[in-house]
Amino acid sequence: MAMDRLISILAILLREEKVTASRLAARLEVNRRTVYRDVERLCRAGIPIRLDRGRGGGISIMEGYAMDRTLLTDADRGAILAGLRSLDSVSGTAYYKRLMEKLPQSREAAEDDCVVIDLASWYGPMLAPRLAELKDACVRRRAVRFTYCAPGGDSLRVVEPNKLVFRWSSWYLHGWCREREDWRLFKLNRMLGLEVLEEEFAPRPAPWPITPPERVYPDAFEAVVRFGPAARWRLIDEYGAESFTREADGSLLFRRGFPDREELVRWVLSFQEQAELLEPAELREEMRNLAEMIRKKYDM
Repeated sequence: MAMDRLISILAILLREEKVTASRLAARLEVNRRTVYRDVERLCRAGIPIRLDRGRGGGISIMEGYAMDRTLLTDADRGAILAGLRSLDSVSGTAYYKRLMEKLPQSREAAEDDCVVIDLASWYGPMLAPRLAELKDACVRRRAVRFTYCAPGGDSLRVVEPNKLVFRWSSWYLHGWCREREDWRLFKLNRMLGLEVLEEEFAPRPAPWPITPPERVYPDAFEAVVRFGPAARWRLIDEYGAESFTREADGSLLFRRGFPDREELVRWVLSFQEQAELLEPAELREEMRNLAEMIRKKYDM
């Protein structure tokens, strides 16, 4: 912990001309006595730190001093490289590759490619230019207009973009929707006719964290479904091994909250004969009627 704090102090002093002890203490969540003790340790290590007391004073590194070594360890650089490689998977350009080449690293770190993060999707040809267009709109604070495809039908939206978000295995635009007068997440592959407007908007205070999952997918009701053993791999893959219990007869009892009826019906039907909806009772009756309608379509 002490070493992390020393590195943090050094990084702050290299980035800022002068910092007060009180400000350092607040940022590191320690008292001023601890800050002064850490500064003394840095001085003993050969870092020429200057301490000016009184009005306008503060802690600084003596002018003209330059660090001969980067503060990043091989592990730090490896983590940064993994992040840059992930961005290169969707950038559509060689920008991040060129950026990686500028990052100093040892031969061992350069050969350590054990972490690969691929943020691309099945919509590859469309994704890269759309990400670039929306990123530019975020930076320049330009409103965007598009038709959004949703279960309730298509709707024309004008949005003040805030951030691009990779979540739930998909890319989203987070922004202020003028039609809904609220912050929303929009899935990129559901946008049609995207247009960046010339109108510049004033930034709004955005929520953090960006749209909690419980708000995007609120649990409207709890479903109880019995599955056959053959469905086990899908339950583990989609919801985890803790989402169900194994019954004495070998069946799997699944319990989970769902945001809407339509999503649950589609999901249960995708298991065909391997799934039986037990609760809620009214939706079980609806499933029975739906199954009867499907059967009639295939009657000869």
